[in-house]
Amino acid sequence: MIPGESLIRAGITVSDLPGSIGRRGLFGAAAGLLMARGAMAQTAGKTAEITVDRARTEPIPIAIPVLAGDGQLGRDIAGVITNNLARSGLFRPVDPAAFIGGAPGADVPNFPNWKAIGAQALVTGKVDAASGGNVRVEFRLWDVLPQAQIQGTAYTAPAANWRRIAHIISDVIYERLLGEKGYFDTRIVYVAVSGPRDRRVKRLAIMDQDGERNQFLTDGSYLVYSPRFHPTKDQITFMSNANNRQRVYMFDLGTGRAQVLGNFGEMTLAPRYHPDGNSVLLSQTVGGGAEIFSVGANGTGARRLTDSAGAIDVSPCYSPDGTQIVFNSDRGGDQQLYVMNADGSGVKRISFGQGRYGAPVWSPRGDLIAYVKFTASTFQLGVMRPDGSGERILSEGYVLDSPTFAPNGRVIMFTRETAARNARGDGYSSRLASIDITGFNERLMPTPTDASDPAWGPVQQ
Repeated sequence: MIPGESLIRAGITVSDLPGSIGRRGLFGAAAGLLMARGAMAQTAGKTAEITVDRARTEPIPIAIPVLAGDGQLGRDIAGVITNNLARSGLFRPVDPAAFIGGAPGADVPNFPNWKAIGAQALVTGKVDAASGGNVRVEFRLWDVLPQAQIQGTAYTAPAANWRRIAHIISDVIYERLLGEKGYFDTRIVYVAVSGPRDRRVKRLAIMDQDGERNQFLTDGSYLVYSPRFHPTKDQITFMSNANNRQRVYMFDLGTGRAQVLGNFGEMTLAPRYHPDGNSVLLSQTVGGGAEIFSVGANGTGARRLTDSAGAIDVSPCYSPDGTQIVFNSDRGGDQQLYVMNADGSGVKRISFGQGRYGAPVWSPRGDLIAYVKFTASTFQLGVMRPDGSGERILSEGYVLDSPTFAPNGRVIMFTRETAARNARGDGYSSRLASIDITGFNERLMPTPTDASDPAWGPVQQ
């Protein structure tokens, strides 16, 4: 949220506090933090503007003291904000042991104290009890060098929603200091894997993007795979072989119930939604190959989009505007990536590197396509532009699979498997990992079991 906006979501009421400079002033006129850092950068002969690229090499030093008021809740909220920003790799939270004079509470801070320890941004606030079991959390973001308030916001919500408040505040800080949307108030759905390797139990699971609030959504009595978030509803689709029938199921996060979404026929992969949520793409076996179809979200109105004469066309994914589709196919003799118009016309090959390409997914920003490439010796996670140019390898390993973008297109999560050391499977693991689109800041995600098939959900409403 930026000054002047209001927000009510999930029982969280948001209002502005006085004293903030406008977004136009911060970024358009190079005031505040940009101006101060710019002066120093010009002295050193560097660029004056703070961008994500610059923050990657020079993480922004930010101080995040405990919020005043309710001691434990103030510590918890500050801790979540600190962890979110640190994990992004673009911020460097200042060690609280260096703080001078303790936490500043909600008052105007003593800026020289914060400047002395190298903080260029400062978060202050307080937590108070409100009526009806709610809490009110005031948050202010300060630019230390020019001594200006960048943001001031109050959140009123049920106390149980404190973690979401912390994620929302983290998103505000990210956007105000870097100029692009954050991704902290989001969730990951994935397949939780447990049990011996010859009797794996696969359950549908969901967690916050930081690995907290993990929940198992299915009981493991049937296999699940390839979950996807609905683009506009609080629902998840997934594939399952329950009752020995491969079908698409829909799990409603509001009711906690799963039901068959539709009988689309025999498919190779779970469907991916059109950005408007009204239709899905899927691959269906035809003769000795597989073709791509568009089907209404209710399972009706199937329309065949490819006709590759026995080739295998799979893993289709819409561009964020719904006008194009990326998929992989062996129609040219080897598994490569192709892009076509949403009606199936204009098919064009975009990958030409060594190895086989698969699992393509379009960035929400529309500027990149992520994929997995496998050669004789290794798996690689990469990105390229939609026309096939600018191919870059971000990571590699024993097995990499299932890339998924954060809603701002900045981070990719994927499955990383390690090899077993012996026939019993000792040493094998399947974990979720995340990495910046430039290939820096790769991190393993905490999950209670082995995990695979992540899908990153939209910013919560």
